[in-house]
Amino acid sequence: MLKRALTAAVATVLTLGAVTACSSSSADSGSDGSGGMPTVRLMVGGIDKQIYLPYQLAESLGFYKKYGVKVELSNEANGGVGADTAMASGQVDMAGAWYVHAIDFVAKGKGIESVVQLSGAPGEREMCTTKSGVKSAADFKGKTLGVTDIGSGTDTLTKFMAAQKGVKEDQFNRIAVGAGSTAIAALQNGKADCVITTQPTVSAIEKKGVGASAIDLATTDGAKAALGGAWPAASVLARTDWVNSHKNTVQKVVNALVATMHWMDTHSAADIANKLPSSFVANDLVTKDDYIKALEQDKDQFLPDGIMPAGGPKTVLATEVMVGKAEPSLDLGRTFTNEFALAANKKLGFTATTTPAGADG
Repeated sequence: MLKRALTAAVATVLTLGAVTACSSSSADSGSDGSGGMPTVRLMVGGIDKQIYLPYQLAESLGFYKKYGVKVELSNEANGGVGADTAMASGQVDMAGAWYVHAIDFVAKGKGIESVVQLSGAPGEREMCTTKSGVKSAADFKGKTLGVTDIGSGTDTLTKFMAAQKGVKEDQFNRIAVGAGSTAIAALQNGKADCVITTQPTVSAIEKKGVGASAIDLATTDGAKAALGGAWPAASVLARTDWVNSHKNTVQKVVNALVATMHWMDTHSAADIANKLPSSFVANDLVTKDDYIKALEQDKDQFLPDGIMPAGGPKTVLATEVMVGKAEPSLDLGRTFTNEFALAANKKLGFTATTTPAGADG
């Protein structure tokens, strides 16, 4: 999930300058040039995962169209180019991806930013077999831990949790197990003692009796306890130069997603599930009832107003510093903006409840 360092080809394509998130540029007209709606290509790093449900929900609710933009959703393919890399290389305009990737890009001198924040927690759980004896990251020593992919966000989180408990990276093993059935199989066949994964895979693991939640990163409170603070994850990332030249279009996308987050906040898990494609909520892994139960459990990860929470960027930066991907002096103000989310809440008549992060995170 949401992984992969920039390849040399992508780095060649990227020629972005160090443009700040708040710098101004010529705004677009907000149309496609023919008097119709602007079209935005948005790739999601796992569109059927619960942590990323707002992107599709906005489409199902008709909010993109309502707020004046045509969004072409696509899904990151297993083993293919990551959503964040596709966005950075210009294959798509926006990425539904973890905020942490903005920090990674800026650390490499690239202009990438989050324009709306959808969650304040990774939405992950460390699922461990009973015989593993793992109750916290302090028990990682000598264990084999499954991550989505080596170098992915889940890999970073795993190393960070271990380091916080004094467990060094060479004291445990990490293997790539993917998600869904492959992650479940890693627990079933003893290939891994634990896997870090999201809903609905979490529910499937519990239902099959092959593992239980040892560490909660799926709720804001759980993230604060395990990581030391809110850890904003699901977001919309875009190139800063593209944002600055398409501000009207970006605002329309953010309006639609902020409206979606408020809708989610005021509706039940069942209401949400009923609006999603049937293949998202019922498949080989889970039933619709399982999906709804899982969403009820982890719904707290979602932010009600799309605003980057105060302190969140600092917590995420701390994880990247610890694993050697960024320096403590990195300018967090270049990695996100609350400009569009604040404007969306005002325009739509919503009262924002999230305390916005300042330029220093």
